[in-house]
Amino acid sequence: MRRTLLTALLLAVATLATAAEDWNVLPPEMEVPPQRQLYEHLQRDALQHLAQRRDAFEQLQTPEQCQAWQAERRARFEAAIGEFPERCPLEPRVVGTLDGEGYRVEKIVLQSRPQHHITAALFLPPGDGPHPGVLVSCGHSRTAKAADYNQAMSIALARDGIAALCFDPIGQGERSQLIHPDGRPVQSGTTTEHFLIGAGSILVGRNTAHYRIYDGMRCLDYLAGREDIDAQKLGCTGCSGGGTMTSYLMALDDRIACAAPACYITTFERLIQTIGPQDAEQNIFGQLAFGMEQTDYLLIRAPKPTLVCATTDDFFDISGTWDTARQAKRFFGTLGAPECVDLVEAPGKHGLGPLGRRTMVQWMRRWLAGIDRPVVEAELKYWKEAELQCTPGGQVLLEPGQRSVYDLNADLAAALAEQRQARRQNGLPSGLQDEIRQRIAARPLGELPPRTARLVDSVPQDGYRVDRLALEADGQLPLACLRFVPETPSGTVAIVLDGDGKAAQAAASPDNPSVAQQLAREGTVVLAVDLSGLGETAVGKPSNVLSAEWKEFYLAYLMGRSLVGLRAEEVLAAARWAIGEHKPSAGKLMLVARGRAAVASLHAAALEPDMFAECRFEGGLESWHDVAGQPCGEHLADVVHGALETYDLPDLRTLLGQRLKP
Repeated sequence: MRRTLLTALLLAVATLATAAEDWNVLPPEMEVPPQRQLYEHLQRDALQHLAQRRDAFEQLQTPEQCQAWQAERRARFEAAIGEFPERCPLEPRVVGTLDGEGYRVEKIVLQSRPQHHITAALFLPPGDGPHPGVLVSCGHSRTAKAADYNQAMSIALARDGIAALCFDPIGQGERSQLIHPDGRPVQSGTTTEHFLIGAGSILVGRNTAHYRIYDGMRCLDYLAGREDIDAQKLGCTGCSGGGTMTSYLMALDDRIACAAPACYITTFERLIQTIGPQDAEQNIFGQLAFGMEQTDYLLIRAPKPTLVCATTDDFFDISGTWDTARQAKRFFGTLGAPECVDLVEAPGKHGLGPLGRRTMVQWMRRWLAGIDRPVVEAELKYWKEAELQCTPGGQVLLEPGQRSVYDLNADLAAALAEQRQARRQNGLPSGLQDEIRQRIAARPLGELPPRTARLVDSVPQDGYRVDRLALEADGQLPLACLRFVPETPSGTVAIVLDGDGKAAQAAASPDNPSVAQQLAREGTVVLAVDLSGLGETAVGKPSNVLSAEWKEFYLAYLMGRSLVGLRAEEVLAAARWAIGEHKPSAGKLMLVARGRAAVASLHAAALEPDMFAECRFEGGLESWHDVAGQPCGEHLADVVHGALETYDLPDLRTLLGQRLKP
């Protein structure tokens, strides 16, 4: 009796002690903290790709080798962005004019895609022309073309004889893609809109950059088509996010004779080592894997004149900027034009100030107008946002019949669904699992390194114990696990993947037990696993706008990979270990996945269904098709580039057949 009472007392004390237990397995004093492990694992692989690219660059010796380098990277860059549609009529309209000091402004509305319009301000020099023309791409400012720095570039160019067309990007100015009925943007942050657009775009094989680049090309169409603009003398510039767009456009559109990206160019090597991947459109699928650095935006267009504008204390690392400049000087020199590439570094933080702006204008005048002398900048006076407004209600989407990017993605998703249906007249196509594995960039089970378990400690519970253990393998991220071991095992084994982390399975109250607790009390051995980036390795808390692990997602994306694939491999590795260690009845596991772990677990089960006796999924996405045409940034970690060209999540459930349980 005393022993029974003592045992009960010890269990009660243990229960109280573990009520506040954090259930962590990985020690916080590790060389790489748990919250950084996923990023640094991906960073290591990314830097290997970049080292291979640098080694290849160092072998370039002749103009012919440089030209082959250009052709290969441009072709892969274009393929990664996605095919652009057939050009529709621009149907441009001048909806208003303004008279400035030494220039005038035309307010323009033009059609980029059918029923999808661009708002812009064209700053024109005095006289009939034809003038050189420069496309000014906006950075991430809510007011877009009306932001002071965008006006400053445009006015300075116009006063020095060069027309400047500054246009609103999607998600900014008059082109918010989500608006309230009164015209107010739903999202206050411009990068937020770009992320929300990006997630759905990725599913249909595009991304935010696809839409933004094409808008820039259509604006160049407009400039080139005006009688007062010299179509042979076109340039492009822009600061910050506008520097990104300038970099893309100058590499892809041969009409850009002169370019000056500002406050963006560094190297991916330094970007990844410092602030990490940035806004949605600044990441092109697989570009690190096919050997494309930021430097290559300059090299692809060589020997056309290119000026890099930078600031010393920019968050885009200046040492990477100079590294790019060094590589570009050598490359342009090999092509016989070292004078056609240059760099200006101004003191200060992120942003194009007077020195950078004057140098940019001088560069454009030198190469587009044949005038090479210092620029003297007069005082700049800016127009109010309302004065530059092109639409009556201040938002394009308030106009009748307008289509947002979400509408365009929904249209493409519907077309892809029809194509998939046509291929499934006699059921799912053979080889679908191999196609899925390729899409998510997951290795076959046999290629995954076997895991070994490192036991940390054991904690007694009522009717079972909880072992804290780590599943480890050389070169792989450690998997923090909790193993629930019943006092009397029944021979059944389950693996539980919880999007809120394994701790949610251990810390639930006895009155409302978790799945793992309930199964353990019924005699099932349960392995609850934190997938990388979740649970104790989470980088932060998700929001209803954006996945917490967005930097990790885009770092994988730059390498042509996915978090879905990485996590699916972890599910399978953990499941294989559980089967080998505990030898469940009939050799198969029960799989339970919920929330943010559900999509990756569904992939794992569909790729290796014979490992599982039954599968249950709770609270995850039901279909990618349903979110492709919607803002879905909170599901960013669960999307796969171009997946809807091949399959949707219901196809994975079909592959599971009777193993799938409600």
